[in-house]
Amino acid sequence: MDFSVACSHHQRLMRIAMRQPASRRAFLLGGVAAAATSAAAGPLAAASRVSEPDFSVVLPEGVLQIFAVTDRAFRVRFVPESNARSAPPSDILLPTRAPRPTRRRQGDITRLILPHITCEIDAASTVRFFDARGRLLLAETAEGRRLEPGRLGEETIHIAEQRFESPADERLFGTGCFQDGALDLRALPRRLTQVNTQISLPFMLSSKGYGLLWHNRGMAELNPPPHRAVLTKGAAGEARTADVTTTAGNARVERRLTAFEGEIRVEQAGRQAFLLDIGQKMASIHHVEISDQVMVDFANLWLPPTTSFLADLPAGTHKVKVLANDSDAPVLHHGPAVAATTWRAPVATAIDYVVIAGPSAAEVMTGYRQLLGATSMLPRWAYGYIHCRERFHSSDEILETLDEFRRRKLPVDVIVQDWQYWGKYGWNAMRFDEDHYPDPAGLMRALHARNARFMLSVWSKVGKDTDLGRQVAAKGYYIPGTEWIDFFNPEAVAFYRAQHDQHLGKLGIDAWWQDATEPENDDLVGRMTAAGRGEHVRLAYPLEVTRAVHDERRRAEPNVRPMILTRSAFLGQQRYAAATWSGDIGNGWDTLARQIPAGLNMAAAGHAYWTVDAGGFFRPGEGQYTDPGYHERFLRWFQYATFLPLQRVHGYQTNTEFWRYGEAVETVARQYLELRYRLHPYLYSLAGEASQSGVPIMRPFVFDFPQDADALAEKHSYMFGPALHVAPVVAGGADQWPVYLPRTPGGWTDLWTGQRREGGRRHEVTTPIEQLPLHGRAGAILPMGPVMQSTAQTTGAAIDLFVFPGADGAFQLYEDDGLSNAYERGAFSTIAMRWNDAKRELVIEAAQGRFGGAPSQRRFDLHLVGPDDTPLRPSRGVAVNYHGAAVRQRLG
Repeated sequence: MDFSVACSHHQRLMRIAMRQPASRRAFLLGGVAAAATSAAAGPLAAASRVSEPDFSVVLPEGVLQIFAVTDRAFRVRFVPESNARSAPPSDILLPTRAPRPTRRRQGDITRLILPHITCEIDAASTVRFFDARGRLLLAETAEGRRLEPGRLGEETIHIAEQRFESPADERLFGTGCFQDGALDLRALPRRLTQVNTQISLPFMLSSKGYGLLWHNRGMAELNPPPHRAVLTKGAAGEARTADVTTTAGNARVERRLTAFEGEIRVEQAGRQAFLLDIGQKMASIHHVEISDQVMVDFANLWLPPTTSFLADLPAGTHKVKVLANDSDAPVLHHGPAVAATTWRAPVATAIDYVVIAGPSAAEVMTGYRQLLGATSMLPRWAYGYIHCRERFHSSDEILETLDEFRRRKLPVDVIVQDWQYWGKYGWNAMRFDEDHYPDPAGLMRALHARNARFMLSVWSKVGKDTDLGRQVAAKGYYIPGTEWIDFFNPEAVAFYRAQHDQHLGKLGIDAWWQDATEPENDDLVGRMTAAGRGEHVRLAYPLEVTRAVHDERRRAEPNVRPMILTRSAFLGQQRYAAATWSGDIGNGWDTLARQIPAGLNMAAAGHAYWTVDAGGFFRPGEGQYTDPGYHERFLRWFQYATFLPLQRVHGYQTNTEFWRYGEAVETVARQYLELRYRLHPYLYSLAGEASQSGVPIMRPFVFDFPQDADALAEKHSYMFGPALHVAPVVAGGADQWPVYLPRTPGGWTDLWTGQRREGGRRHEVTTPIEQLPLHGRAGAILPMGPVMQSTAQTTGAAIDLFVFPGADGAFQLYEDDGLSNAYERGAFSTIAMRWNDAKRELVIEAAQGRFGGAPSQRRFDLHLVGPDDTPLRPSRGVAVNYHGAAVRQRLG
């Protein structure tokens, strides 16, 4: 679609949106911006228009410029005077109709006022932000702005740094998926790079009611410590071998563990901040001891090159020991944890950031959606069970496995083919080896006939020894010195899209696993791309890959929803039907625990679709099938995965099917598969909410309980939508599990027993291996459907509504056809529901909107949750026939 056609399509969608009721208009208008951006295509398609600043002042160090970008967001730029001009087009933000702020001056203070946010600039040109009620959201620190010239090869660049005040009671979330185990990021150092198991998104959400977007596509540093410890290398230990995945396939590597030792000086007792840099593109162990106390001890076959932690230390000199591989060159950065948040870009042209006002987290996400686009609705089947393993070896093996799922009545929607299916044709040749996959299109038809879908692993890396690779090389489409396609080159993008469609897209494949889109090992560093040196754009590569594949599928099948699973992400990627996962993680308890804050911080950074390799990617070899200890870990992993936006299992060199672990594991796994499918009406409605408002499906407690300081400190439990509190068990042998339930009127109800529990305190909850602690919030309305073997059986004709008494509440059931893109044009329906606790009355409002295939009538079975009627042990309920008109029903 060329730009003129895109504009015409954009105008048509605008007309459709403006004819809708107000409750539906906001959702449609958000989708219009994303659709127009996608249709325009090209790596910089999201560029905003050039605009004049709403405030500008020349200072000795540069020019401060402030722009109103939406009615709840300002963009701040501080540029060298030689570069001061109208703001260049943004390569991150969507085009917006910038509002004109009211400008007022009082003494030395200038204020720019918008409906939801005010920007204040004082006599020293320090900037502060306030919400609509005049409450301080965020303030730059005095003299906290630094812009210094630097060099990148022959190019002049700048090092940009901005410091903000952070009061003691502030809690900060976001920046993506990290393996350091942290949820609250206040004072914590982080280095934002894209590598396996780490996804970097330069956005933070504050409990104070704002979001901050660091507007730069290069590597970012959060709270960089000022000091570094010199470490002396000791003698290498014995060699160890490990089987790992690499960009060339499976490999065996040799590693020698070595001690690196030194000292640090703490001038004043208190909390200290640390960042360990292993000195390589990837690590395999993070281990730090300070004064013989272990601060970090985490190992995996692949880990990010940096990790961070906070520690309380007395004043004085402290011995430091770091365990690393013999080939590593670790550095420990350190300094006092201060009451400030600092962002630094070592390769930049300006200080550049955007502040979005809430004050609620949901309102911040509304502003995020305006600037970065709406989250796509994935096809209905994406919310069912996705079955992966490394790997299937033939078409016959795929069909035999699916048939066994169906025979055992284990629900499944998607079967995934991991790498190496290309066989004799070479790495990512975009061809199936006919010796093992004689008829790929026929395989798709056979899967579809069994109500299943197919996801295929495709890379942005193409082997140079393949026919396709020789074409790429001849055209100059590789990033020099690598086998990665240069997705910053529009011609390379067009070529890749054409090959993708010609060789694979026409086969009927349903979903695309775009693996290693970091690109792997942060490989843009020191490389030249079509957008300039890789250091300028090293965070944005996954966005460009995802955009290319998404736009190609929308062109080829304009009314079919795409689905893309990718290992990395950048700001705005959510609008391209993209889901992510936490990469090639291990399988231990500590690894499981670390995934929970990792996923919550992905949600807080604006990405609603995230998941894990349930059971761990790197697994304990053949012994996993008979090891009771691993069986327990696997089931706790899978219980957690049931309450993620996407539910999937994966495993390295493993046949991951449930029955291979014995009857006991299969039985519990079936229970959670069936629960997942029963939750489909609720989960799909949460997906609709994520698309309409930007509120994520799984989320940290800052979204629902921002005033509960104890809840904000909880990093191993979370809300799954507004109704369900989930507290995964992350330790072995736990017959009971401590669960903190946030303060809320009416308390909470245990989904297993119907027992009421008080909010604002910690409870010991019984947790046999078949039970994950689950609680429903008072006032919540939880829709559930029947057990299905795939979402293809969805009809919406019979839904159970479980009401948790103790408070008033509401819910909105969202439905559409589940497969097409018609929802973007208004083809969806919502049914609002309200619970009046005093009257014990449930009101189901009249349905709003229409879509093809909607049931003309349905049956709601209403349940008042208690000891004799829970979502997991339901009674008969009160039947209500619903024909689309409002109904009222008393319960209890």
